[in-house]
Amino acid sequence: MFSLRFPVPLVNSPSSHSFHSHCCYPPYHRFQTQGLSVTKRGMVAAPACVALRDDAGEGTSLAGESPEPLPDELSLELMPKHVAVIMDGNGRWAKLRGLPPSAGHQAGVQSLRRLVRLCCSWGIKVLTVFAFSTDNWVRPKVEIDFLLQLFERTINSEIDAFKREGIRISVIGDSSKLPESLQKLIGSAEEDTKKNTRLQLIVAVSYSGKYDVVQACKSVAQKVKDGDLYVEEINENIIEQELETNCTEFPYPDLLIRTSGELRVSNFLLWQLAYTELYFNRDLWPDFGKDEFVEALSSFQQRQRRYGGRHS
Repeated sequence: MFSLRFPVPLVNSPSSHSFHSHCCYPPYHRFQTQGLSVTKRGMVAAPACVALRDDAGEGTSLAGESPEPLPDELSLELMPKHVAVIMDGNGRWAKLRGLPPSAGHQAGVQSLRRLVRLCCSWGIKVLTVFAFSTDNWVRPKVEIDFLLQLFERTINSEIDAFKREGIRISVIGDSSKLPESLQKLIGSAEEDTKKNTRLQLIVAVSYSGKYDVVQACKSVAQKVKDGDLYVEEINENIIEQELETNCTEFPYPDLLIRTSGELRVSNFLLWQLAYTELYFNRDLWPDFGKDEFVEALSSFQQRQRRYGGRHS
């Protein structure tokens, strides 16, 4: 079994086991993916038949039907306002089972359903998920087409739940590359849910952090060209107002979670992540559920956030 350690400052002085589990990867629970074992980085052994987790929640809406009680180990007062997630590992999850990538993406939707329900229940105000990167356009066309169709089907099937449960949906990214039918559906869903305040679900589609910064700079440059802004007036606040996350009251994630064991941010929210707490989980995204989310939130709630300052 491999392990990594990161020097993350904690409020209390935890045991070595707690430090290991919260600062890099949480303890590995074998029930998460039945029969799956990690031997060392990059090597995974899979049995002939593996099943979805018991809490996959198939057939339930993204919003869920009943609130999930707050676990004893979490504090409502210390809950992050904005959680961002790089939902990584759908393809590998499917490959381990001898299935096409589309099966992994469908299973990934179930994990998103679980996470949205938990965020609604525990007072998290914004959930941003990396659904499709600008770099993903190089994938096989059949996979891209399936992903975009899955996104469209999911919006259609969940829009009533969004309205009922008070969930606002926002989509960020270069929408000009998306099919016209999907662009219209996104616009309609954003309009229909814009007054909802329980949770804002931001879905990054055809998005990258570099793209976001470039489009913000172009917008600022255009204002200078039009005479609406002087070069001397340009500062961080001006740039931030043009980033695509200006659609939310809380544009900067407090916590970023990445699944599948990869230790990078992969061109996601590069500007916005400046002071975000990072948490890496080695489970593939379809296997990420309540227990793993609690581990991530528990890690976050133990950290000291100084924003460049120093606590006395």
